[in-house]
Amino acid sequence: MPNRKRAIVICLIVLFACAVMAIVDGILQPPYIIKSAIKLVCFVALPIIYMIYSRDDRFRKYLKPNKKRILPAFAIGLCVYGIIVGGYFLLRGIIDFSGITASLIDGEGVTRENFVYVALYISFVNSFCEELIFRGLAFGALGGAASRRLSYPFSALTFAVYHVAIMSGWFSPLIFALMIAGLAVGGMILNRIDDGADSIYPSWIVHLFANLGINTVGLILFGIL
Repeated sequence: MPNRKRAIVICLIVLFACAVMAIVDGILQPPYIIKSAIKLVCFVALPIIYMIYSRDDRFRKYLKPNKKRILPAFAIGLCVYGIIVGGYFLLRGIIDFSGITASLIDGEGVTRENFVYVALYISFVNSFCEELIFRGLAFGALGGAASRRLSYPFSALTFAVYHVAIMSGWFSPLIFALMIAGLAVGGMILNRIDDGADSIYPSWIVHLFANLGINTVGLILFGIL
């Protein structure tokens, strides 16, 4: 497959997957298990189908671990975890976090009783799905087919915009806008972590710890911790 055509296909797959999930998260709002199944199709099955059809060696390479980057990624991940949990304790008197649990209960069907299982899924499986499509496909494969000038902003922006429907209603408009901007910056940082490693595992480890931090806050909000 020529590089130009490959780049167009990659962009269309990522945009299509994000559009489907936006409809699922923002409009249909099915039970969490159904939403997760749809996400696995969009974020895992579609990239795998692309890999098989296109025979994209660069994308295949991103699915292999880079052992030299694992320990640094764990160190960064632990720092990110500490910042998120510490930030919650610093800001809980300023920002109203109650909308998070209300949104999860009303829109996702997530409750105090099942949150631990959901948190484990989000931290380990969901983070890997997102890294596969946003870092493996939208950054790594697109960077090989086009250029880093395109893959850096495209991956970071789609990563941020994808979370719009998920976080809608969690915070006030100002805090929500700041969160989206922060996610875009976070996406750029995750891209940078993988740049040179040619593997999604360093960014996945950092993403995993970030989700663990967020879910630790969720455990506190639900009164489990």
